[in-house]
Amino acid sequence: MAKAELMNYEQALEKFEVVIGLEVHVELNTKTKMFCGCRNDFGDEPNTNVCPVCLGLPGALPVVNKRAVESAIKIGLAIGCDIAPNGRFARKNYFYPDLAKNFQTSQFDEPIAFEGGVEVEVPSGQVYKIDIERAHMEEDAGKLTHVGGNTGRIQGAEFSLVDYNRAGVPLIEIVTKPVYGAGAEAPELAAAYVRYIREVVKALDVSEARMERGNVRCDANVSLRLHGAEKLGTRTETKNVNSLRSIERAVRYEIQRQAHILANGGTIIQETRHWHEDKGTTSAGRPKSDADDYRYFPEPDLVPVAPSKELIEELRASLPEDPATRRKRLQEAWGFSDLEFRDVVNAGLMDPIEETVAAGASPQAARKWWSGEIARQANADGKDVSELNVTAAQVAELAALVEAGKINDRIGREVLAAVMNGEGNPGEIVSAKGLEVVSDDGALMAAIDEALAKQPDVLEKIREGKVQAAGAVIGAVMQAMKGQADAGRVRELIIERAAQ
Repeated sequence: MAKAELMNYEQALEKFEVVIGLEVHVELNTKTKMFCGCRNDFGDEPNTNVCPVCLGLPGALPVVNKRAVESAIKIGLAIGCDIAPNGRFARKNYFYPDLAKNFQTSQFDEPIAFEGGVEVEVPSGQVYKIDIERAHMEEDAGKLTHVGGNTGRIQGAEFSLVDYNRAGVPLIEIVTKPVYGAGAEAPELAAAYVRYIREVVKALDVSEARMERGNVRCDANVSLRLHGAEKLGTRTETKNVNSLRSIERAVRYEIQRQAHILANGGTIIQETRHWHEDKGTTSAGRPKSDADDYRYFPEPDLVPVAPSKELIEELRASLPEDPATRRKRLQEAWGFSDLEFRDVVNAGLMDPIEETVAAGASPQAARKWWSGEIARQANADGKDVSELNVTAAQVAELAALVEAGKINDRIGREVLAAVMNGEGNPGEIVSAKGLEVVSDDGALMAAIDEALAKQPDVLEKIREGKVQAAGAVIGAVMQAMKGQADAGRVRELIIERAAQ
């Protein structure tokens, strides 16, 4: 596959206006599937959570999951939508190798929620209004595993295996209207919007919202048009992007790819695109169908969904605080400056820091570890922090060990690496490896005296007021103790010795 040519990003923005549209799919955390009683559990053995309904066997009749409908209404209300007094399900006809009945039960012209909007802040501090067209209920498809080849994708595979466990899992699709005016910040806005939706569904407790599991994933539509043009350009739809970092990169890549094609007299094909995380590129999928091509027709086996006004108001009253209010509350509680808190939000660290503080760590200690060593490791691995093998409880335990003086920061980083390597919890690792800081003043004084014997002039310099001279001895002691000493206590002991 030939690598696409790209236009310089700044040049692309000078020449073209960027228009984006985002379709976010949210898997609900109901106990059972959307239209049957099969378990909605992630990670079970393939094809164990299936029945005649979700396999589409003749004569099987679906029944709507009440909890899924309530969750859909909550999501709609939380993003400012009107709730439809009547909503119908429809059959979306398409070749679905991972839906055995070969159509998807979805909603077409009568979605459960419509005409909403949210305000989203990007890293620069700019706030954008995102208009939402609809949020509708549907069922998820199964999972294909492509066997053979080197990439795990269908290209080059010898055959594919189908796991229908996910087929029929309740799904809410939230569709924005075209988003104009973001310009250079369009990629950041796309990621910030998906982060906002993820915060909403987590706060509502209607989804696990784990992007690495596909609980929240995004189809990113991108089109370009000349500045001043009225007609929208042809769009592409990059499918199923499941990390915030990848959403930003995919939108930026499509802007540069499309700009190069258009600037050289080419045309954009309306198609789906696949995102390749390892290469940072997209590739062509299939020609994108319009609504008419899906041959929607009302689902004859399901009655319309007609939530009462009383139910809608009851669900509205149960809504938690909105993301903006939550952010303000947490910033005040944690005592972070505007810059500190903005960095936390932009790095996607608000949830893990909140969980770490709830587990007993101080806000500053939680921020230090998550925005420091953990974020560094995530960047090195090209992952989100949520994908790393470390929990909030483990970070809180690590912070407590440092706070108690049992380990220092240098040892803490070593312990954290071991935690992420799956070697256990911080306390277990410190004990097993004998990493606890030496707190015996006698042992520390022995190491100090040995270092002073090699640098006899240090004490006299300290007595003359040159306290910084202690640094050379501290370094020697830390080296002798293999880093397992409290540098602050070593410094105190050296100064005490100089005073004698």
